[in-house]
Amino acid sequence: MSVHDDLSSLQRCLDDLSRSVSRLAQQLGGDGLEMRRVRTDADHLRESVALLRAAAAVPEAAGRPDLVTIPDTPYDGSLWTDSDDEGLGARDRRAP
Repeated sequence: MSVHDDLSSLQRCLDDLSRSVSRLAQQLGGDGLEMRRVRTDADHLRESVALLRAAAAVPEAAGRPDLVTIPDTPYDGSLWTDSDDEGLGARDRRAP
């Protein structure tokens, strides 16, 4: 199964759970602490599945930048011509 199929199946199960919780609330009374906890837990599950759906909708490659390969070979020495050494100032001059 794909992630989309699994999320759809999970959503159907949550819908069934919600209907069952509503029937229980009618039969047992919805004012008890236990019933409120069950209803709150079912709501939290519904919110979590919505977050999973949103995360699955975002392509994974879009969330992660492309990797840049850095070669192991030494850099060309001409890159450092006329450069200052950090903290030491320019070459052929005294540090402050």
